[in-house]
Parts: sequence; C-alpha cells; structure tokens
Amino acid sequence: MKVISVNVNGIRAAARKGLYAWLKKVDADVICLQELKAQPDQIEDELYHPAGYYSYFHCAEKKGYSSVGIYCKQKPDAIHMGLGAISKDDWSDVDAEGRYIQADFKGISIASLYMPSGSSKEERQLFKYDVMERFESVLKSMLRKRREFIICGDWNIAHKKIDIKNWRGNQKNSGFLPEERAWMDWLLNDGDNRRERPLKFVDAFRVINQKEHEYTWWSNRGQAWANNTGWRIDYQIVTPGLKDKIVTGSDLIYKDERFSDHAPLLIEYEY
Repeated sequence: MKVISVNVNGIRAAARKGLYAWLKKVDADVICLQELKAQPDQIEDELYHPAGYYSYFHCAEKKGYSSVGIYCKQKPDAIHMGLGAISKDDWSDVDAEGRYIQADFKGISIASLYMPSGSSKEERQLFKYDVMERFESVLKSMLRKRREFIICGDWNIAHKKIDIKNWRGNQKNSGFLPEERAWMDWLLNDGDNRRERPLKFVDAFRVINQKEHEYTWWSNRGQAWANNTGWRIDYQIVTPGLKDKIVTGSDLIYKDERFSDHAPLLIEYEY
C-alpha cells in the first residue's frame, strides 16, 4: 500500500504546476492533501477528482484558508470530517478551519492532518499549543482501538536538530520551540522525554531513513530551496503495529518537481 502526504499550499496552484500529472504516474493507493485553500465549489472540476479515486475534502469555513483532503482507490467504510467526528470533545473551532479528515478501511484508518502554525502571531502559537494538548486524548484513543492508524500531514514541528538545517537560529521560532519538540518526544517515546506515560507512535520516515538534510519544507524567502535550508515538518505518524510493515526505500521525499513550498512524502506499507 503506497501512501502520499503533501501540503499543496493551494490545490489550484499546485494543479497548475503539474501535481495531478505526477500523481497519475505515482499511482498511490491513498493520497492525503493539506492546505487546499479552496472551497468545494472551487474544486468541482474533474481535474480535482482524478479517475480511479474516491475524493473527499474537508474545507475551512474561511475562504482561501487551510482545508484538507483524501483520495482513495478503495472506497472507505467511513469518512470522518473533522476531529469532532471521532471525538466526544468540542472541536468546533479546529474543524471550522478544516484541519482533519479520516478514512476508515478494514483494520486501518488513514488521516490527513494540518496542525496549526504559530509563526504569524502569539495568539496562533497559543492556539497551536491548545490543539496539541487537546489532540492528546484523540491519540490515546487511537492506541486503544483494534486497528492501525496512519496520520499523514503537516504537523508544523521539526522534531530534532537533524530535521532542520539552521537549528541554532530557530530555537525560539514556532515549529522548533522546546515545548513543541518535547511534545514530539512524548508522542514518539523518543529523545529526552521527561513526561510520564509517553505514547509509542512511530515516525515512519525515520524507520527507514536516518540521514541528515532530509527536509520537506523550504521557505520561499531567499535561497532556501537552492541551499536546501529546510525543515522536515511533514510526517506519516503510525501506530506501533505498522512499524514492521514499512517498506525499505530511499526516495521518500520527492523533489524532482516543485508543486508547492512542501515536497510530497511517499511511504509504502506491506499491508
């Protein structure tokens, strides 16, 4: 099973840059999209509903903002639009921004997640912390279920120094703050974890690739792309039962073409 995750930074812009021609060639089983920046009536064209796939979008209430989607070759048993659809808690504020969609299949669920960024202003960083804290109960419930999960998406956090080029200069910036990195330690039971009862989710990319300078996002400012001054903030985070199902490979981050400021992440599972 081949799964792709990509933040398109505007699905219509990515389409103009050749995203759908590339997706056709790759022929993945499930494709998770983030930051569509579109409303349903803006993506009705057949281009955005590729042949051979079931298409699902969870769009933000605000036009031109956020939004996530999933393409699946196999029709899901269920589709959950938003975190409120899988949790008893109130997620109306987050779901209004179109940040989560989940497809359930037999024995496995695959989600597209767009974690908030806190880089624009302090209020958004506080919102990000709030979402992270509230998301913990959802993550814990996933581990209790008798099914596997693949949470694809832009988590907007670079976990370790190896995941960011200029780590010294970014330690006070959103996406590489100590609190964010510690949360990832807890999520993955990795690093200098100081919290009790850490979770044991798995960073699928790092199971098969431990190299430095492997990034998925580059700022549009300066020569970040040309100099590979990037961040690895796009992940496929999986439940422990899938750790041994991740297929070994090398070209997991596709950089031959640029569809957005993020690169697609491709991972295959023996599932």
